[in-house]
Amino acid sequence: MTTPEAEPTQSRPEDRLEKAVRAAEQALIEYEIAVETFRVEVENFSRLHHQKLGPMYARLDELDAGIAEARAALTGDPEDARLAQEARARVMPMPGVEELFHGWMDSDGLFPEAAAMLTDQSVRPPQRVRPSDEARRLYRDLVRKAHPDLAQEDKERDRRDEFISRVNNAYGRGDEALLRELSAEWEAGPAPEEQQPTKSEELYVRLEWLAQRKELLAMVAKDLEESAIGSMLRMAPDDPDRLLDEIAEQLLTTVSEREHELAELVAQVPGSTSSQAPGTAAE
Repeated sequence: MTTPEAEPTQSRPEDRLEKAVRAAEQALIEYEIAVETFRVEVENFSRLHHQKLGPMYARLDELDAGIAEARAALTGDPEDARLAQEARARVMPMPGVEELFHGWMDSDGLFPEAAAMLTDQSVRPPQRVRPSDEARRLYRDLVRKAHPDLAQEDKERDRRDEFISRVNNAYGRGDEALLRELSAEWEAGPAPEEQQPTKSEELYVRLEWLAQRKELLAMVAKDLEESAIGSMLRMAPDDPDRLLDEIAEQLLTTVSEREHELAELVAQVPGSTSSQAPGTAAE
């Protein structure tokens, strides 16, 4: 009597589809991490750029106005006079929304510091464009473990959404201590439930949603990369903080050149008796 040979085990179509969904989920999470870390760098760079270099740009505006006024005084040309008035208007803008709200907001909305106070975020500007390596490691580990897209139930997704929001805020401030606390909190929290087998129709819907989410993130990434700050960051991907120093050095050189140009023009103005050039502040 012969025994029938065992039939080879064949995987169900649902198994292959489920593997594809899991792979797409992980790929989307990694892509979202990359987009969010770049967004944080763009935001931090923008704030530090305004904080560190804003006074230099203001000084250049003042010098440009002084140069235009000195040139107009030399030539007597109405066109030069008009250009001088426009340059001075840029230095002394009309009263705006910011004056009415005493530093809380301008025509573009709330200042970052005001928004931070209203949303319980840190009022202090970031110390660096790019958070430390340890903060980045903690952030990546937390997102990979707690990402809402890994949840299968609404209640679990809501819990993860709230948790990841706190993780993003801590990473945006580069707060290593808080990220460690959040890591410990997650490890001590309820273990995520085992994912239940899904039907083919549900898996196809899931794949479609993941694809749409990827498209939305791609649009966000494109906007970040094509923004003025994003374009600047792409010039120094390895050390964006050094880029700020280089821009500052270039601005200092430009300021020095403008001061020299203004001094030469003022010296040519008939009847000029003051050694102080227009557009310069008294020592």
